[in-house]
Order: sequence, then structure tokens, then C-alpha cells
Amino acid sequence: MQYTIENDILRLTVDSLGAEVVSVIHKPTGAEMIWSGDPAVWGRHAPILFPYTGKLTGGKMIAKGVEYQGAQHGFARDVEHTMTRQTDDTLEFELHANAQTLPKWPYAFVLRSTFVLEGETVHHTLCVENPVEEQLRFGIGYHPAFALPFDDRHTTEDYEIRFDGIESPLCVSAMPNGLLSGKSYYLARNVEAIPLTDDLFDNDSHCMVNLRSQHVSIVEKDTGRSVICDVEGYPYVLIWSALKKPLHFVCIEPWHSLPGEEDGPLEWEQRPCAASLKRGESWSTTLSTTFVR
Repeated sequence: MQYTIENDILRLTVDSLGAEVVSVIHKPTGAEMIWSGDPAVWGRHAPILFPYTGKLTGGKMIAKGVEYQGAQHGFARDVEHTMTRQTDDTLEFELHANAQTLPKWPYAFVLRSTFVLEGETVHHTLCVENPVEEQLRFGIGYHPAFALPFDDRHTTEDYEIRFDGIESPLCVSAMPNGLLSGKSYYLARNVEAIPLTDDLFDNDSHCMVNLRSQHVSIVEKDTGRSVICDVEGYPYVLIWSALKKPLHFVCIEPWHSLPGEEDGPLEWEQRPCAASLKRGESWSTTLSTTFVR
């Protein structure tokens, strides 16, 4: 089921399936700023990545002594979340361990997704709680897809990925199969922006490590219209789009964890995590996205 909140500038719609943002309308212009989810290109909008990001080594894990198969990016994006609160400017959803999740990941947890509108900004907070486990380790990340171009007068080359200042974004490589290879590369050196081109993502995503910038933005160069993501505190920020040209969207993906390694361990407890919670502890992170039109 879909739920909508709005203010004078934005109308936000979230689907309880995955607690996924499916629409952000800029009301003064009527512009849709989230990718439509056309399955011919990429059938999602802004999935939540939990309890891990990327692929598992060998597509599986060993947890509590049992082997489990695991699809890319975990399961939170594919199951129903319960809407627990709606106000004029807030939507809140919860996902608890249940009969759908336990066969995929044998841990008790609570994942709370809270969306708050503030002017031209959407704040999306993910909170994870450990209700009963002795130790709960998990990975987590965001995957919003922003529609391009902003109008019919512009093309891919009219946009750039912009930083707050000079960056030499070092990327960890997951080529060619989506698992960490131990290699790294510079996406660019000493730049304030990465030009968007239709072939930028021919080799899949670019996972930038430890950026100094607080913000990573998609900017329309001649007008200044932009999507600004606050990525402060995130060790990894990915940019990605589907292999469909010209580009239909660009994702800016702040992550707190990485995919598995090509020859890495299968044991869940050996997988580097975003956080490790003792019984009764909680952890949260927020992605704030500002839409300038």
C-alpha cells in the first residue's frame, strides 16, 4: 500500500512494500524527481539495502551454523513493512523478523524507516534495534534513483556529479562479478565534479571511499537545478545507473558496508558490518536529500 505526505514544496509517496520511496513530486513545477521504476530499464525506485549491501560471496552465508542463500542487497526491499505512524510531515514504517525473513537470515531485529519532509528536503532515517540476540551484526545502505534529464531540453551531458570541493575519489573495485577483488582505482584526480556521460557506468557502479565532501550532488550545469545528498559520515558512496542509453536516472548510494569478497569467508560473523549491537541496543543513520528546482 502507498502512503503520501506533502508540504508546500514536495509530495512524497512511500510504498509499504520495502518501505520504498516511489515518488517525490516538486509541487510548484509538477516535476517527478524519482525514477519511475520502468522494468524495461530498472524496476525499482529507491530500495533499502538490509541486512547487507551488494552480493554475498558465493551467493550464500553461514549463520548460526546453517547455510543460507542470499540475493543481492538483502531482503528488506522485497517484503512488506508495517506503517506505524503518519502525520502531516512524517511517515514511519517497521519491519520485524518474521516468517518471511527468518528463512533468509536467522536473526531477530527491528528495522524502522522514518521519512520526514522539511521544506525542499526529505530526511530518511533507518534505525536498527536488537531485541533479543546476543550480538546483531548487519550491513545497510541507501539506493535512491533520481530521474534524468530534469526536462526534455537537456541530455545526459548537461549534468555532472558535484562535490563540495576538490576530490580524487578512490574507488574499490567489484569488477567483474560484483564482489570485491582487492583492487582499487581513481575515478578522477583533483576535480570538483565528474561529468555525466552515457558510458560512465559501462562497467557498473563506482564505489567511492572516504570522501571529504559532506554533499554529493547531481547538478544541471546551465541552470543549477540539482539533487543534493548529504553523505557526511558515510564511508562509502556509490554512483550507478542501468546499462540503458541514454541514462534514465542516476543513483547516489551512501552505504555503511560493502559487498562480499571474491574469495572471502562465508561465515556471517566474519563479514565486515555497519554496526554490531548487543541485546537491547539500537543504531541509526540518516540520508537527507534536497531537491533544488
